[in-house]
Amino acid sequence: MPATDALSRLQSAGLYALELEAVNRHFGALVALADINLTVRSGERRAVLGSNGAGKTTLFNAITGDFPPTTGRVRFFGEDVTDLPTYERVRRGLRRTYQISQLFGGLSVIDNIYLACRGVTRRRYSLKRPALDDTSMQAAETLLEAVHLESSRDVLVAELSYGRQRQLEIALALAGAPRLILLDEPAAGLSPAERGELIEILGSLPEHIGYIIIEHDMDVALRVAQSVTMMHNGRIFKEGTPEEIENDPEVQELYLGIGHGHG
Repeated sequence: MPATDALSRLQSAGLYALELEAVNRHFGALVALADINLTVRSGERRAVLGSNGAGKTTLFNAITGDFPPTTGRVRFFGEDVTDLPTYERVRRGLRRTYQISQLFGGLSVIDNIYLACRGVTRRRYSLKRPALDDTSMQAAETLLEAVHLESSRDVLVAELSYGRQRQLEIALALAGAPRLILLDEPAAGLSPAERGELIEILGSLPEHIGYIIIEHDMDVALRVAQSVTMMHNGRIFKEGTPEEIENDPEVQELYLGIGHGHG
């Protein structure tokens, strides 16, 4: 596959999708992020774990530009984007989902996806209704299948279950050829069956699309990630494979608790 070849070339060239260098974020006297050094390879699937207040969402905000670093640098595929606005990072292929749904409840599922696809094209401000051969509509239909929402195609988003809305958010993040997606607790509030479907959706994404997932559900995170970064009090506490993190005594003491199993 061409995408696989491109991924191999990027990795062999040593080009990282994301590099954070000595990133700090202060809110007044509060140190939310302290000396974060992080690299994510092109196509890598990384989980960022930690208790509430560990700095996970602040880390995402620093990467996307919602709250840029107080000090330090952020590079996206080798380009310094530290001072770029959020929309410029989106244009370069960075996407994000949020803990709180940001969807058009009064529109159908397919219309939400279509608008996301149209929004990254040059004709995004056109008011004409799409033709049957509209490329953005074709892309929307493909994404609809990718996130298993074919049966909800024409349903109003406000009438979707919470789990289906989270699946729709992933579809929106996939619009317009993303290179790296930040997923902010996509399994929060999902039933066991919906969590299983989420794992399946993430596992079937094209391998050239990397993602970083913040997740409280340890079992979901360890099943969809190739590598794990543990945070604690705004700092990186541990990094390793899912197996290394799950079996680390310090990690178990801080985060997993006695009741965690290998489900």
